[in-house]
This record gives sequence, structure tokens and C-alpha cells, in this order.
Amino acid sequence: MFDLGNLLLFLAAALVVAITPGPGIFYVAARSLAGGRRDGLASSFGTGLGGLVHVAAGAVGVSALMLASAQAFTLLKIVGAIYLVWLGLQTWRQAGEPLIAPDGAAAGTARAFRDGIVVEIFNPKTAAFFLAFLPQFVDPQAGSVALQFAVLGTISVALNTGADVVVAFAASQARDGLAHYPVAVRRIRRAAGASIAALGLALAFARKPG
Repeated sequence: MFDLGNLLLFLAAALVVAITPGPGIFYVAARSLAGGRRDGLASSFGTGLGGLVHVAAGAVGVSALMLASAQAFTLLKIVGAIYLVWLGLQTWRQAGEPLIAPDGAAAGTARAFRDGIVVEIFNPKTAAFFLAFLPQFVDPQAGSVALQFAVLGTISVALNTGADVVVAFAASQARDGLAHYPVAVRRIRRAAGASIAALGLALAFARKPG
């Protein structure tokens, strides 16, 4: 289905994109700093699943239709922006509360996973990225275009998720090192909340591609 040279070029480009700091990485880092390793990892896999939704939508042309409509794009980004700002404000508000205890970890993890899915699904930039990036490596003469798009998109999401997991571990380790300094932890969690809200505001002003 894929030419080896073209596939290797795609892998190299997708890896560079995955490790380049962007909204996804900053979001996972912020959640890790605010809630710890469990929340960070859950957010990573949540955004990964949300990315797969965009891949599936792109493969059947739904994303293209959404991006072709100014009204649909605007609605999508506003919903995503409001949700991120709300998450940021919640994180800021809870900054002074005790860290999640072991018996409450599951609930916090489930919430972080869910939030990751919602944030990524309502991020029109993800849809725009896949529609701009993946078609460059799809060869109509090599078989089903939708299948090629889905395979390449899944690989890209896997690389992005892998990079997010590394960030989650690094950010949570930095947070754990300050666990005995409650004032510092509170400030970090507030900074994380502000960062998440800022991502929401940035998304609100995102321009329609093309």
C-alpha cells in the first residue's frame, strides 16, 4: 500500500511534529502539573482517542465538510474554547485543595481521560492539521485513499500520544519533587490552570484554515 521511501519520510515528518511543543503537549503538561502522573497519562490517552476521532472523520470526509463551513468551524472552536477555559478556571479554583488521595485517584483519572477526549474532539486545529498534512503522503494509485489516511493518521496519533506520555512523566516528576512545599505546589497548579485557560482563549481566536 505504501512506498517505503514515502513511508519513511512520513514517519520522520510525523515524529518531528509529535515532539514539537504545541497545544497538546502544553495541555498534558498543565494537567500533569495540576493533578499528577495519573491525570497526565489519562489526559494523554484521552487526547489520543480524541485524535483518532478526527482521523476517522477525516477518512470519511466529515472534517473536510466541517472546515468548509465557516459556521461549523466557528461553533466547533467556540465549544472547545469554552470547555478549556472552564477546565482552567476549575484547576485554578482547586489549587489550594489537598492533592487527590489514593482512594480518589480513579475518579480523577476518569475525569482527566474524559476531558482529554472532549478537548481534542473540539479542537478544529487538529482536524485542519490532519487534512493539510496526511494527504501529502497518500497515493491514490496505491489503493484506498480512506484506508491510507486512516493508517497514517493512526500512526501520527500514536507518535503524538507517545510524546505526551513522556511529557506527563517529566511534568509529574517535577511536581512530585515539590510535594513537600505546599505553597509551591499551589502556585504550580494555579499556573497550570492559567495555561489551560490561555489555550482556550488561543483556540477561540483560531482562524479558519484556507
